[in-house]
Amino acid sequence: MHLTTRGFEMSEVADQTRQEFWRPPVAETVGAPAASILSPAAAACAHCGVEFMIGSRFCHACGTQRLEPSPFQIRALLQKQMTWLRTAKSDLMQGNFEVPGWLRYLHFHEIKRWIGLPTAAFVAFMVGLGCVAGAIGVGLVYKASNMAEFQAVQLWRIEWLLAATASFVAGILLRKQSGDE
Repeated sequence: MHLTTRGFEMSEVADQTRQEFWRPPVAETVGAPAASILSPAAAACAHCGVEFMIGSRFCHACGTQRLEPSPFQIRALLQKQMTWLRTAKSDLMQGNFEVPGWLRYLHFHEIKRWIGLPTAAFVAFMVGLGCVAGAIGVGLVYKASNMAEFQAVQLWRIEWLLAATASFVAGILLRKQSGDE
């Protein structure tokens, strides 16, 4: 008994399938055994490029053994990282590190002196700058796809800018007045 589909036998239909269907699902890892070692979620055979079956140690298509890092390699890598962390920690604790010279310009009191504001006004100014950054960030993070979302994003921007305005006004009110004004 032969199965037919519109005058074709099933064996003829199987021969006429497109070649793309039979390609391996992870074509970019062909010839790159390091990719299969580093990414076990999408591990593919380094020889033929076919994805490994879950939990298999050999490729079901060509029989090549799955390349996986041994526990000793993983342990050596972790020990190397931990040694680096311990060295960095001991350097920090003993004070054996050097701070770049330009970093002193980012000190709170240096910026406050440069701008010429008292502490309370300077804090209000920095909060206002943070609110302006929040208003800009809302536009970068949220993308509106319809009118309701667009209105919501605009409302959030208005709220951030209102908070920035309130903070800047507080900074103006908190600064010390000089005698000639």
